[in-house]
Amino acid sequence: MNVAGRLGEATALIQRALGRTLPAGGGLIPQRHRADQAARPEPPPAAPSGAQFLSKTFANAAGSRPYRLYVPSGYRAGRKIPLIVMLHGCTQSPEDFAAGTRMNEAAEAATCLVAYPGQTSRANFQKCWNWFAPADQKRDEGEPSLIAGITSEVMRDYTADPRRIYVAGLSAGGAAAAIMGEAYPELYAAVGVHSGLACGAAHDMATAFAAMQRGAAGHGSAAGIPAIIFHGDRDTTVNPSNADAVVAQFTPVLPLTPRTEEGHAPDGHAYTRTLYTDASGRTLIEQWRIHGAAHAWSGGSPAGSFTDPQGPDATAQMLRFFLDHPRPAAS
Repeated sequence: MNVAGRLGEATALIQRALGRTLPAGGGLIPQRHRADQAARPEPPPAAPSGAQFLSKTFANAAGSRPYRLYVPSGYRAGRKIPLIVMLHGCTQSPEDFAAGTRMNEAAEAATCLVAYPGQTSRANFQKCWNWFAPADQKRDEGEPSLIAGITSEVMRDYTADPRRIYVAGLSAGGAAAAIMGEAYPELYAAVGVHSGLACGAAHDMATAFAAMQRGAAGHGSAAGIPAIIFHGDRDTTVNPSNADAVVAQFTPVLPLTPRTEEGHAPDGHAYTRTLYTDASGRTLIEQWRIHGAAHAWSGGSPAGSFTDPQGPDATAQMLRFFLDHPRPAAS
């Protein structure tokens, strides 16, 4: 069996073993219903007048991937605006992820470009990013080179601000986002990881299964890159302890001072938010532990899969964090 086949089989085994169905109102769709839903064509989210949601493809020596690009109505050539790269989870698509996160709507209000790279079923049976494969954890190889290539292509074709390029993802996409922060620290100004794992938490099927079940430390360091991390404390697909490993991945050598605050989304989940600040008082890492939430995008729309409308709003908070963390100007 070739490498792609082994990865597909590995992911299928992991998904079958760890698949869960939440009680009614839990925000996740049962696995069998997901399969039925994925078989139907997914219409793209409607774009407001003057905005575009474009279909594109990128290719390099590692292969090719489709992607969707949201261009807000306020975009004007020559005006530098932020770019957010959004990496979907297993069984999802760019269209599904855009609908569930509502990132297009947030980007329209803030005048940001949003790119949604799409994993293919040929590369992975369940359309997961292959975060546990060594060849897909390295700079200028495999899927990291494709995601970075899509990012660079959008920067070339549109006037994206090179100081405000960000990457975020959910689940396998969150793990891939952590890898991108490790592999391309000069490209991404900040990283968002929702229900994901640290870079290097696994290197094959067995270690991926163990990391998802019990948690695992990463083996890389993206020290100094600002990061915002979300995880539900009732996630039975990716152990919540993985969020602490992601925090460790992005913690710089110099000590940070944690400050914790409690909150409650309106008519929704309670949460604990921990801010890790440097000596100047600047927040470098922000961790949200959502109480009672499972494996789903916090505050997302039921128009997409794997969302929990009970909040808090991860999209709004990630965008706020990103825009507060541009790359420092060159001295």
